[in-house]
Amino acid sequence: MNLKFGMVTIVVDDYDIAISHYVTDLGFHLIEDTQIDSAKRWVVVSPGEEGAKILLAKASTPEQISAIGNSTAGRVAFFLYTEDFENVYANYKKAGVEFTEEPRSETFGKVVVFKDAYGNKWDLIENR
Repeated sequence: MNLKFGMVTIVVDDYDIAISHYVTDLGFHLIEDTQIDSAKRWVVVSPGEEGAKILLAKASTPEQISAIGNSTAGRVAFFLYTEDFENVYANYKKAGVEFTEEPRSETFGKVVVFKDAYGNKWDLIENR
């Protein structure tokens, strides 16, 4: 069996604001933005060419709205790997990305936790 993890959903409140945040602030690539109907779009972003993509899904029910930014009950939800930690960290700070701590060294490498515009927690990691 040959399986590949392809995409994860992040629930957002507005497509255009979400695209701007992930593309402009975090440096992701807009892979697709297709209008499905008058209220729904298929919006896919990715931090790079390889690996899983992110579907930015606009919340449309009270239950979905309540999940914005809290899909993992406050735990780190996403792990973003880089080979240039200092540069990415500096660019994110300059873009106003919120960090919940100072960068730290762990046995596996450098790491820092940040929040996206919706409050989802991410680890920025550079492995040794």
